[in-house]
Amino acid sequence: MSEQRQNPEQEVELNEDLAKMEADVEAAVQAAEEHAEQDQEQSPEAEIAMLYAELEVAKQTIADQKDGVVRAAADVENMRRRAAQDVEKAHKFALEKFANELLPVIDNLERAIEFSDKENETLKPVLEGISMTVKSFNDAVAKFGVEIVNPQGEQFNPEFHQAMSIQPSNDVSPNTVLAVMQKGYTLNGRLLRPAMVMVSKAADA
Repeated sequence: MSEQRQNPEQEVELNEDLAKMEADVEAAVQAAEEHAEQDQEQSPEAEIAMLYAELEVAKQTIADQKDGVVRAAADVENMRRRAAQDVEKAHKFALEKFANELLPVIDNLERAIEFSDKENETLKPVLEGISMTVKSFNDAVAKFGVEIVNPQGEQFNPEFHQAMSIQPSNDVSPNTVLAVMQKGYTLNGRLLRPAMVMVSKAADA
Protein backbone atom coordinates (compact mmCIF):
# COMPACT_ATOMS: atom_id res chain seq x y z
CA MET A 1 0.00 0.00 0.00
CA SER A 2 2.86 2.37 0.74
CA GLU A 3 4.33 1.84 -2.76
CA GLN A 4 1.01 2.76 -4.33
CA ARG A 5 0.94 5.96 -2.35
CA GLN A 6 4.48 6.86 -3.55
CA ASN A 7 3.78 6.34 -7.25
CA PRO A 8 1.39 9.27 -7.62
CA GLU A 9 3.98 11.55 -6.04
CA GLN A 10 6.71 10.33 -8.30
CA GLU A 11 4.42 10.73 -11.24
CA VAL A 12 3.72 14.31 -10.25
CA GLU A 13 7.44 15.06 -10.00
CA LEU A 14 8.02 13.37 -13.32
CA ASN A 15 5.30 15.42 -14.93
CA GLU A 16 6.75 18.57 -13.47
CA ASP A 17 10.17 17.67 -14.83
CA LEU A 18 8.70 16.95 -18.24
CA ALA A 19 6.81 20.23 -18.23
CA LYS A 20 9.98 22.06 -17.28
CA MET A 21 11.92 20.35 -20.05
CA GLU A 22 9.21 21.18 -22.57
CA ALA A 23 9.29 24.81 -21.43
CA ASP A 24 13.07 24.85 -21.80
CA VAL A 25 12.83 23.34 -25.28
CA GLU A 26 10.15 25.82 -26.27
CA ALA A 27 12.28 28.68 -24.98
CA ALA A 28 15.28 27.36 -26.88
CA VAL A 29 13.24 26.99 -30.07
CA GLN A 30 11.80 30.48 -29.68
CA ALA A 31 15.25 31.93 -29.06
CA ALA A 32 16.58 30.13 -32.14
CA GLU A 33 13.71 31.43 -34.22
CA GLU A 34 14.27 35.01 -32.98
CA HIS A 35 17.98 34.69 -33.68
CA ALA A 36 17.22 33.41 -37.18
CA GLU A 37 14.84 36.29 -37.77
CA GLN A 38 17.51 38.74 -36.60
CA ASP A 39 20.04 37.10 -38.93
CA GLN A 40 17.59 37.35 -41.80
CA GLU A 41 17.01 41.03 -41.02
CA GLN A 42 20.75 41.81 -40.79
CA SER A 43 21.82 39.72 -43.76
CA PRO A 44 20.51 42.06 -46.52
CA GLU A 45 22.18 45.05 -44.86
CA ALA A 46 25.45 43.19 -44.60
CA GLU A 47 25.09 42.07 -48.19
CA ILE A 48 24.38 45.63 -49.33
CA ALA A 49 27.40 46.90 -47.40
CA MET A 50 29.54 44.22 -49.01
CA LEU A 51 28.20 45.11 -52.47
CA TYR A 52 28.96 48.80 -51.87
CA ALA A 53 32.50 47.90 -50.85
CA GLU A 54 32.93 45.78 -53.98
CA LEU A 55 31.48 48.60 -56.09
CA GLU A 56 33.99 51.07 -54.67
CA VAL A 57 36.82 48.66 -55.41
CA ALA A 58 35.53 48.20 -58.96
CA LYS A 59 35.22 51.98 -59.42
CA GLN A 60 38.80 52.48 -58.25
CA THR A 61 40.01 49.72 -60.57
CA ILE A 62 38.19 51.30 -63.52
CA ALA A 63 39.59 54.74 -62.63
CA ASP A 64 43.12 53.32 -62.45
CA GLN A 65 42.70 51.51 -65.76
CA LYS A 66 41.22 54.62 -67.38
CA ASP A 67 44.13 56.72 -66.14
CA GLY A 68 46.54 54.14 -67.51
CA VAL A 69 44.80 54.13 -70.88
CA VAL A 70 44.83 57.95 -71.03
CA ARG A 71 48.53 58.05 -70.19
CA ALA A 72 49.31 55.37 -72.74
CA ALA A 73 47.32 57.26 -75.38
CA ALA A 74 49.19 60.47 -74.50
CA ASP A 75 52.53 58.66 -74.78
CA VAL A 76 51.57 57.23 -78.16
CA GLU A 77 50.43 60.66 -79.37
CA ASN A 78 53.70 62.25 -78.20
CA MET A 79 55.70 59.54 -79.96
CA ARG A 80 53.65 60.01 -83.12
CA ARG A 81 54.13 63.79 -82.99
CA ARG A 82 57.88 63.47 -82.42
CA ALA A 83 58.17 60.97 -85.26
CA ALA A 84 56.22 63.28 -87.56
CA GLN A 85 58.47 66.20 -86.58
CA ASP A 86 61.58 64.10 -87.20
CA VAL A 87 60.30 63.06 -90.60
CA GLU A 88 59.42 66.68 -91.43
CA LYS A 89 62.87 67.88 -90.36
CA ALA A 90 64.49 65.11 -92.36
CA HIS A 91 62.51 66.15 -95.44
CA LYS A 92 63.26 69.84 -94.93
CA PHE A 93 66.95 69.59 -94.19
CA ALA A 94 68.05 66.49 -96.07
CA LEU A 95 69.44 68.79 -98.77
CA GLU A 96 71.41 70.96 -96.34
CA LYS A 97 74.79 69.35 -97.01
CA PHE A 98 74.18 69.23 -100.74
CA ALA A 99 73.07 72.88 -100.81
CA ASN A 100 76.16 73.94 -98.89
CA GLU A 101 78.28 72.25 -101.53
CA LEU A 102 76.48 74.19 -104.29
CA LEU A 103 76.86 77.64 -102.70
CA PRO A 104 80.59 78.07 -103.57
CA VAL A 105 79.76 77.17 -107.19
CA ILE A 106 77.12 79.92 -107.32
CA ASP A 107 79.55 82.34 -105.63
CA ASN A 108 82.23 81.66 -108.22
CA LEU A 109 79.84 82.16 -111.11
CA GLU A 110 78.64 85.47 -109.64
CA ARG A 111 82.24 86.62 -109.12
CA ALA A 112 83.02 85.76 -112.71
CA ILE A 113 80.22 88.09 -113.80
CA GLU A 114 81.13 90.81 -111.30
CA PHE A 115 84.80 91.04 -112.21
CA SER A 116 84.54 90.49 -115.94
CA ASP A 117 84.95 93.21 -118.56
CA LYS A 118 81.33 93.98 -119.31
CA GLU A 119 82.33 96.36 -122.11
CA ASN A 120 84.04 93.62 -124.04
CA GLU A 121 81.63 92.60 -126.77
CA THR A 122 83.37 89.27 -127.18
CA LEU A 123 82.63 88.33 -123.58
CA LYS A 124 78.97 89.39 -123.59
CA PRO A 125 77.60 86.07 -124.87
CA VAL A 126 79.70 84.24 -122.28
CA LEU A 127 78.49 86.52 -119.48
CA GLU A 128 74.90 86.07 -120.59
CA GLY A 129 75.37 82.30 -120.45
CA ILE A 130 76.90 82.52 -116.98
CA SER A 131 74.04 84.76 -115.80
CA MET A 132 71.51 82.26 -117.11
CA THR A 133 73.38 79.46 -115.33
CA VAL A 134 73.34 81.37 -112.04
CA LYS A 135 69.62 82.03 -112.44
CA SER A 136 69.01 78.34 -113.18
CA PHE A 137 70.96 77.36 -110.07
CA ASN A 138 69.01 79.79 -107.89
CA ASP A 139 65.67 78.69 -109.34
CA ALA A 140 66.54 75.03 -108.83
CA VAL A 141 67.57 75.35 -105.19
CA ALA A 142 64.60 77.65 -104.48
CA LYS A 143 62.27 74.76 -105.33
CA PHE A 144 63.74 72.91 -102.35
CA GLY A 145 63.42 75.80 -99.88
CA VAL A 146 66.79 77.53 -100.38
CA GLU A 147 66.43 81.33 -100.34
CA ILE A 148 68.97 84.10 -100.90
CA VAL A 149 69.82 86.54 -98.10
CA ASN A 150 70.83 89.76 -99.84
CA PRO A 151 70.19 92.55 -97.27
CA GLN A 152 71.52 95.56 -99.21
CA GLY A 153 70.04 98.72 -97.59
CA GLU A 154 68.29 96.75 -94.82
CA GLN A 155 68.82 96.96 -91.06
CA PHE A 156 71.59 94.70 -89.77
CA ASN A 157 70.20 91.45 -88.37
CA PRO A 158 72.75 89.39 -86.42
CA GLU A 159 70.64 86.25 -86.90
CA PHE A 160 71.21 86.30 -90.66
CA HIS A 161 74.06 88.79 -91.23
CA GLN A 162 77.72 88.76 -90.32
CA ALA A 163 79.33 92.20 -90.03
CA MET A 164 82.73 92.20 -91.70
CA SER A 165 83.35 95.93 -91.31
CA ILE A 166 81.72 99.09 -89.96
CA GLN A 167 81.68 102.32 -91.97
CA PRO A 168 80.65 105.80 -90.74
CA SER A 169 77.87 107.27 -92.86
CA ASN A 170 75.70 110.40 -92.89
CA ASP A 171 73.50 109.05 -95.66
CA VAL A 172 71.81 106.21 -93.80
CA SER A 173 70.82 105.44 -90.23
CA PRO A 174 73.25 103.47 -88.04
CA ASN A 175 73.21 99.66 -88.37
CA THR A 176 72.20 99.77 -92.01
CA VAL A 177 73.81 97.33 -94.43
CA LEU A 178 75.92 99.46 -96.77
CA ALA A 179 77.29 96.64 -98.90
CA VAL A 180 76.96 92.88 -99.25
CA MET A 181 80.33 91.21 -99.68
CA GLN A 182 78.86 87.74 -99.94
CA LYS A 183 75.22 86.70 -100.08
CA GLY A 184 73.75 84.47 -97.42
CA TYR A 185 71.33 81.58 -97.80
CA THR A 186 68.60 79.93 -95.74
CA LEU A 187 67.01 76.49 -96.06
CA ASN A 188 63.33 76.45 -95.09
CA GLY A 189 63.93 79.40 -92.79
CA ARG A 190 67.05 77.97 -91.15
CA LEU A 191 70.33 79.73 -91.80
CA LEU A 192 72.71 77.92 -94.13
CA ARG A 193 75.23 80.73 -94.37
CA PRO A 194 75.09 84.32 -93.08
CA ALA A 195 75.43 87.22 -95.46
CA MET A 196 78.78 88.95 -95.03
CA VAL A 197 78.10 92.69 -94.92
CA MET A 198 79.43 96.16 -94.28
CA VAL A 199 77.40 98.01 -91.65
CA SER A 200 76.99 101.74 -91.13
CA LYS A 201 77.51 103.70 -87.95
CA ALA A 202 76.93 107.33 -87.05
CA ALA A 203 79.50 109.61 -88.62
CA ASP A 204 81.92 111.35 -86.28
CA ALA A 205 80.88 114.91 -85.48
